[in-house]
Amino acid sequence: MWEYTDKVTDHFKNPRNVGAVENPDGDGLAGSLACGDALRLTFKLGEEKKIAEAKFQTFGCASAIASSSALTVMLIGKTVDEADQITNADIIDYLGDLPKQKVHCSVMGREALEAAIYNYRTGKTFDKKLDGEVICHCFGATDKEIEKVARGQKLTSAEEVANACKAGGGCGQCIPEIEEIINRVIGEEKAKTEEKPKLTQLQKIKLIEETIDRQVRPILRRDGGDLELHDVDGDKVLVKFVGACVSCPVSAVTLKDVVENQLREAVSDDIVVEAV
Repeated sequence: MWEYTDKVTDHFKNPRNVGAVENPDGDGLAGSLACGDALRLTFKLGEEKKIAEAKFQTFGCASAIASSSALTVMLIGKTVDEADQITNADIIDYLGDLPKQKVHCSVMGREALEAAIYNYRTGKTFDKKLDGEVICHCFGATDKEIEKVARGQKLTSAEEVANACKAGGGCGQCIPEIEEIINRVIGEEKAKTEEKPKLTQLQKIKLIEETIDRQVRPILRRDGGDLELHDVDGDKVLVKFVGACVSCPVSAVTLKDVVENQLREAVSDDIVVEAV
């Protein structure tokens, strides 16, 4: 038997916001019936563009129901940008903890939230299959999904990954590949903690230009977009999107999640990127 906190038990026995929002602004699906867990999350905005209504439908265990119920409560009253900052760790903290073998239920909640926000911002249905190469065929987990979970939760073993997102918890044939991903993530995170050398402003600008050419442009050009470096003022980097990026509905996300993250990793943790 799993040991659940009182809050988990309460949200399981008395789930909040069950059902589907009528004419939702955001609609996301995570998991699959083949894996034994599935979650649909819908939300609708109210005044000041804040989430006024959030509901869930799930096929899963007590932890899945409790995690989904808690997530809807956490969402109400937040803007979409604020909601986008909620992690599966936040869901676990809200519930007071989950058994380690049930952490994947909170991950499913976060994935459903990401899918719903993607749907709100683009009007499209998020397709996880497009995001990376499938590593675990038993549960359809991609390399990028495994990397994201390992990095976000600081996981150090294949067993911890299986508890977090089920990957590797089936036949086990993918465990060597999962361990390779874990070791790479650990190495990259260790490198990040090493102090970056002090750069002159000229050196900083040159490194910014090199990073944009080498790591950012190839990503943008795959979808017909690009950007130009407009100016560098201390740690503030001003860029201008061109091509398909100009009219892209998720350009603001790209600015932070792609451009800013790549520059922070390569140049300085203090880098802030803004569009002009």
